[in-house]
Amino acid sequence: MQAHILTNPEADPIRRHTKTIQIGDKTIGGGNPVLIQSMTNTKTEDVTATVAQILELERAGCEIIRCTVPNADAAAALKEIKQQIHIPLVADIHFDYRMAIAAMENGADKIRINPGNIGDTDKVRAVVEVARQRNIPIRVGVNSGSLEKHLVEKYGGVTAEGLVESALDKVHLIEDMGYDNLVISIKSSDVLMCVEAHERLADALLREKAIYPLHVGITESGTIQSGNIKSALGLGMILGQGIGDTIRVSLTGNPVEEIKSAKLILRTLGLRKGGIEVVSCPTCGRTQIDLIGLATKVEKLVEDYPLDIKVAVMGCVVNGPGEAKEADLGIAGGIGEGLLIKHGEIVRKVPENEFLAVLKEELDNWV
Repeated sequence: MQAHILTNPEADPIRRHTKTIQIGDKTIGGGNPVLIQSMTNTKTEDVTATVAQILELERAGCEIIRCTVPNADAAAALKEIKQQIHIPLVADIHFDYRMAIAAMENGADKIRINPGNIGDTDKVRAVVEVARQRNIPIRVGVNSGSLEKHLVEKYGGVTAEGLVESALDKVHLIEDMGYDNLVISIKSSDVLMCVEAHERLADALLREKAIYPLHVGITESGTIQSGNIKSALGLGMILGQGIGDTIRVSLTGNPVEEIKSAKLILRTLGLRKGGIEVVSCPTCGRTQIDLIGLATKVEKLVEDYPLDIKVAVMGCVVNGPGEAKEADLGIAGGIGEGLLIKHGEIVRKVPENEFLAVLKEELDNWV
């Protein structure tokens, strides 16, 4: 299938023309900014731990949070959690339709269901009816790991075509119940399959003139290292085609890392501004300073600064001064010292043991 590769993602009609969906006080679709989501890994019924993690995620830049609701205690906990957080709360539901209803009754701003594992049509209808009464959006989610047996047999395995057919079947089911406040997600741990599935889904929605917003991610992508690589590749290919209205980077680790990665992916694609971009050279035998340690510390240092600038940390005199001059602020290392460069101009020489303190002072007083 031919991809819709674009040089300017914001000009693409898919993202600009998706249906707008309200999730709490946030809006996705219709060309609105691509929002960042994550999911708690605490026991939802442990309100203290769950709230603490959500507040940490908020500080990192999470804009929508999802909590699993496997039982009645978790559903009841949503009411108290909602009172202590500041971003929309999505309830993640599997198998028991009653938990979807209880979650909405306790204040969930959105629910995530796979109608295929909720039960028969009457159970799905019961969920849809409560969502309609409360105007709560439903995210219809399909994962490659739970693709229906008849579609696996039809396509000779788990395929992009099967994922799309499964998702559209579920969307049509809910549409036939008279409800279209929907978000769609189709996820796979296979990056290329996931990309193809999103291309096919976007084409199908355009043909049907039912362009629901898409929640995009590479599911079960792995640990922080492998998961970041797979997510950056997959999300880059999908978002770069103008597809996707909200994202989650799924990592096996602290969910705060998901937010850091998502922000960097969006900023790299030009879909988000704000936050300091750190560039650093890869080190070589010419490096005369502890560049690896410095770059790591600088990345940690800049996380909480609400500045839209580029900071360069360079290790030697070959490319260092030139690269640092292209940044807003930079250090170009020499032998035990380096040049502080600001707005392309050399400011002064700085001893190596003062690099981090000098950069912090500059950022603290940045105008």
